[in-house]
Amino acid sequence: MSPSPAPPALSARSITKRYGRKVVLEDAALEVRPGEAVALVGENGAGKSTLLQICAGVLGADSGTVTASGRIGYCPQEPGVFDLLTSDEHLILFGRGLGLSRETALAGGRALLQEFDYPLAERTVARDLSGGTRQKLNLALAVLGDPRILLMDEPYQGFDRGSYVNFWDHVDRWRGQGRAVVVLTGTRFPAWSWWPRCRAATSCDATWPWDCSWRCRSPSTAPWPDGTRRP
Repeated sequence: MSPSPAPPALSARSITKRYGRKVVLEDAALEVRPGEAVALVGENGAGKSTLLQICAGVLGADSGTVTASGRIGYCPQEPGVFDLLTSDEHLILFGRGLGLSRETALAGGRALLQEFDYPLAERTVARDLSGGTRQKLNLALAVLGDPRILLMDEPYQGFDRGSYVNFWDHVDRWRGQGRAVVVLTGTRFPAWSWWPRCRAATSCDATWPWDCSWRCRSPSTAPWPDGTRRP
């Protein structure tokens, strides 16, 4: 008799969101368990980012429920950084919000930035950083404090080839640590090439016009950005 699956780390049910007469989400659902990575796939304007914002608690739904069994780290598509702060100042500020001391926030945050190949010697304010470097800071702030649930909205935008591959290596590592990971992407095909041993959900998790979510429970090797497999 196989063991019962772990309860969901994040569960969103019957989510509906309207802007005036425009229905963005209607009866949408999302579920991710510890140790699971889920890619949400759909075209621009399908409501993916709206659902992720609702799950992260930064946007209210008109109806529906969201439950989470741990702290959520949210990486928005547009970097949520302050133009006139340096990377260290961001780490201290966001760390305070998480209840971390200055020393703990700097030590943990710098370690994350180093993993993402962020230039630690850089003392430039955020507005003068390149787009990819800003995004690395954005990603590190989402992971700061070891959240058990990671919600990421196309977090690799602006990354070069090496940084892109490094990101997917981290996704596999986070999944292996028992975290629940959700990554939004706009195209169906890369979901298969990124995680070749993923399987389609047996039933679609959503009723809005998206493809079903793709789930990964086994290690995989990330390809290069053009879709070719690494040696």
